[in-house]
Amino acid sequence: MKAKIGIKEADLAKVAAILNNVLADESIVYQKTRNAHWNVEGPDFHAAHLFLESQYNELAEIIDEVAERIRQIGHYAVGSYAKYLELTHLTETKYEHTDSKGFFKELLSDHESVIMNIRGNLDAVEKAGDQATEDFLVGLLAQHEKMAWMLRAHVA
Repeated sequence: MKAKIGIKEADLAKVAAILNNVLADESIVYQKTRNAHWNVEGPDFHAAHLFLESQYNELAEIIDEVAERIRQIGHYAVGSYAKYLELTHLTETKYEHTDSKGFFKELLSDHESVIMNIRGNLDAVEKAGDQATEDFLVGLLAQHEKMAWMLRAHVA
């Protein structure tokens, strides 16, 4: 059943497409963070392992919230890695070494890319008249900016 929330269906479809792209990005960053958590090595292993765990737990919540927002506006959330890889603008893990600094640099780049992507879509969501999704995306920006800051502090 379609949502009747005062926004044209065509506009909701555009917003859902944007959100599914965000969902794909979030899912790729999540998996890359899990990979780093599982495979990090070095003298800072324990601290890096725990830090990465906190980041992937936050990303897991974000993923759920993005998917639920898509459903709230009457559309379906994508749910396969094949589709995520088709929709994302990120790449799979590139880093070949297992030290924390390398993982952190790659994840930082991904978070900054997610930030720029979300920021670049805010105008389209605003034009669609979906203030709730616009507010939701602004909240995601703040979360990713904090996560990026934490990563940046590790590689400075």
